[in-house]
Amino acid sequence: MTSDLRRQLILGAAKRCFARHGFAGTTTKSVAAAASISEGLLFKHFPTKSALYAEILAEECAADPALQSLLELEPSTETLVVLIREMVRHFQEVHSLPDHEEAERLRLMLASHLDDGEFARLIYDKIGGLIGHIFEASLKRAIEAGDAKAVGREPMNLFWFAHHTVLMVCVTRLPAIPCLSYGEGVDLERQLSEFILRGIGVNEAAINHYLSRDPARISGQSAIAESA
Repeated sequence: MTSDLRRQLILGAAKRCFARHGFAGTTTKSVAAAASISEGLLFKHFPTKSALYAEILAEECAADPALQSLLELEPSTETLVVLIREMVRHFQEVHSLPDHEEAERLRLMLASHLDDGEFARLIYDKIGGLIGHIFEASLKRAIEAGDAKAVGREPMNLFWFAHHTVLMVCVTRLPAIPCLSYGEGVDLERQLSEFILRGIGVNEAAINHYLSRDPARISGQSAIAESA
């Protein structure tokens, strides 16, 4: 069996184990048994359980039609606005998904920050690899078009600042009773999108022009794929 085929076999077995027992209830020993290999051979492909789980999440994201549709867009100011708006929308919906799977993943991500950080580092690496290039290219086009100004010397930091902002807003809404209401009747999605777009340098004219456009017309989907 080739290395790539063995890797896919392990991932398939791991998906079944994680789906049945969750992250905490799954062990590398149980994954190895499900894949009919030794635990030592599993470690040659995936050194830790976190690395295995992060790879599964990355594969799911990469295969999601909504994310693929977004990544195929031409870099532009409009694409930049859509990216931010759909990132906000995705995190806004996490707490209301019926199976709570995404919320559990978010809790695992937060727990990693308070522990050794391994899982969080892996996920950030996967997210940056999937989405970072379209963000940077679109921001560059926006600046060239006069729709944005350069902010700081590291464009990817702006992406992470945006990601951390929506992540933290989502965290306040994870409990059954939200930690913070943000006020009654507030269009939080719009306000948060505007806040982030201003922070990464997009000017008011461009924000007002593109933010109200129908995202389905641009991306063919109503929400960004799982990128947390």
